[in-house]
Amino acid sequence: MKRSTSYALLLTCAGIIAMQPALAQKAESVATVNGKSITKNRADALITGQAAQGQPDSPELRNAVKEELIRREILTQESQKKGFDKKPEIQGQIDLARQGVLIGAYLNDYVRTHPITDDLVKKEYENVRAQLGDKEYKVRHILVEKEDEAKAVIERLKKEKFEEVAKVSKDPGSKDKGGDLGWANKAAYVKPFSDAMQKLEKGKLTDPAVKSDFGWHVIQLEDVRELKLPGFDEAKPQITQRLQQQMVQKHIDQLRAKAKVE
Repeated sequence: MKRSTSYALLLTCAGIIAMQPALAQKAESVATVNGKSITKNRADALITGQAAQGQPDSPELRNAVKEELIRREILTQESQKKGFDKKPEIQGQIDLARQGVLIGAYLNDYVRTHPITDDLVKKEYENVRAQLGDKEYKVRHILVEKEDEAKAVIERLKKEKFEEVAKVSKDPGSKDKGGDLGWANKAAYVKPFSDAMQKLEKGKLTDPAVKSDFGWHVIQLEDVRELKLPGFDEAKPQITQRLQQQMVQKHIDQLRAKAKVE
């Protein structure tokens, strides 16, 4: 649901008012190591990360997080004593890590504030179903470079077994399997291959051969079966994630196009 502008402004103002007392106070500490305070927000960040991995909040977890932060602070102080924080290459790594955190926060917020609607997910689901079709095909093929070679292959197949002739195929993924490509839907193949495959009867060969960007294909259809696709509810999380990734990439491309880069 979209919030109105006035409602969003109200929430923003409320957030600013709520933050003011906290800003005026000293940051809460969970421990002090050699006089250096470890702030509570570090502990909260680690606990949030553990929660995202399914770890429930508990006194044991908080104690473990506190101990981990103490170890980190001790090692950080020792590293600083050695001057590692002053080395340019280390500073560069620190800058990259800081950028990564900021970028993650920005993109997570962008996804949160630009939700993918159910209508968009349903539309994409139907598009995918249309692309995949409702059948799966079990085929063999032999790939050669020239049309004359394909014609010779077809003549040999009239007398020899497909598995034997397939040894001349230029497709390294199937030649040693007798040309077998296994079960796949129509979207798994380039269009000329897919179109010819769907027109074949079981046991028949493409004659003449089929030309694609890869070369000339001699295809044999072995069997056809119904394609069982997951239902909408099952596919929804994966489709939503893919649409979010596409949305984020488009946003990044737009920002890149507007940026002044010298």
